[in-house]
Amino acid sequence: MEKITINQKILSKNDLNAMHLRNKFATNKTLVINMMSSPGSGKTSFLEKVLVRLKDKYNIAVIEGDLQTENDKQRIEAIGVRAIQIQTGGACHLEASEIDKKCQELGYENLDLLIIENVGNLVCPAEYDLGQDINIVMLSVTEGDDKPLKYPTIFFNSDIFILNKIDLLPYVDFSVEKALENARTIKNNLDIFQISCRNDEGLDNLQAFIETKILAKKRCS
Repeated sequence: MEKITINQKILSKNDLNAMHLRNKFATNKTLVINMMSSPGSGKTSFLEKVLVRLKDKYNIAVIEGDLQTENDKQRIEAIGVRAIQIQTGGACHLEASEIDKKCQELGYENLDLLIIENVGNLVCPAEYDLGQDINIVMLSVTEGDDKPLKYPTIFFNSDIFILNKIDLLPYVDFSVEKALENARTIKNNLDIFQISCRNDEGLDNLQAFIETKILAKKRCS
C-alpha cells in the first residue's frame, strides 16, 4: 500500500482563524490578553479587582470560557464591565472561531482591552492560538510549587506568570522560591507578579503593566 504523507498541522484551521483575529485586533488597536490557569486559581477574582480600576479609563470587554454556567460572566458584569459567555460543554479549551463569533456580538470596534478568561485547565488551552497579544498563566499558592515543571507547555507559551493568593502563604506548604525557579527553568524571561486579591497586594504593579501594554498597542502603526 502506498504511504500517504500529510504535512498539514492538526491545528492549522485554528491557526488561520487566529491570524484573522490578530489582524482585526491590530487594525482596531485592541490589546488582547488570554488568561489561563487550573480551576480555582483566582482568575475571575483578579479580573474583578483590576478591571474595576480600568473600566472608567478604557473600553473593556471580557469573554468568559467555562464548561457550564454563566457565574463568572455575571461577576464581571456586576462590576460594570461587558462580558459574554462561551459554554464549551465538555471541551477543555477555547478556539479562535469561538472568539471571532463572540467578538462579532461584542463589536470589534473601539475596544481598548479584550480579556479572554480561558477554561480552567493547564493542558489544552496552551495549544490554541486565539489571536492574543499576551498569554497569562496564573498559579495560586494553594497548588503545588512544582506545577511549572508538571505543565511546562503552558508556562513556556506564556508571557506573564501571576502567583496568586500570597496572603495564604503562612498557612500552606508552598515555596515561592521553588515556584519561581521552576517557572524560570521553563522560560527565563517570564514577567512575574505576586498578588493577593484579598488584600490587593501587588495589584498596583499589574494594573500599571496592563495600562502600559494598552497604550503601546494604541501606538502601533
